[in-house]
Amino acid sequence: MASKPSLALKRRLKAPPEKVYEAWTVPEKMIQWWGASNAASRAAEADVRVGGRFHVGFRGNNGDQHDVSGIYREIVPAEKLVFTWAWRTTPERESQVTVHLKADGDATVLTLTHEQFFDEKARDDHRQGWSLALDNLEKVFA
Repeated sequence: MASKPSLALKRRLKAPPEKVYEAWTVPEKMIQWWGASNAASRAAEADVRVGGRFHVGFRGNNGDQHDVSGIYREIVPAEKLVFTWAWRTTPERESQVTVHLKADGDATVLTLTHEQFFDEKARDDHRQGWSLALDNLEKVFA
C-alpha cells in the first residue's frame, strides 16, 4: 500500500516553549495567528485534553470562510501536541498534525508534521497555509 503524502515544517520562535504552547492551546491566543496572512480569525475553541476537541474558524484572503476541527490524541504540555485535522467541507479527509516544541536557549524550535493527506494537492495546499500561519506566529513573538 502506498504511503499518503505528508509535510514537515520547522521554525525558531523568540519565546519559551510554554508561551508557544499557549499560542496553540489558548483560544484567545490561537486567533492571533491562525490562518493565512491577512486572514481574519473569528473563532477558536480548545478543550485541551486527550479526547478533547478544538475548532478554529477564519475568513481567508479571498473572503471564503474556513472551519477546521479535530481531536487531541496526545498532549505533553510545552513539548508536544498531536491532533486530528478535518475541514468542515471535507470531514472524510481526516489527517493528523504533530507539533513538537524544543527549548533552544531563550527561544523554541517548533517542528510541525502533518501526515495522512488525501493527495499531493492537499499536502501542497496545506504546506502553503501552514507556512503563512507560522509566519503569523513568528510575528506574535517578534
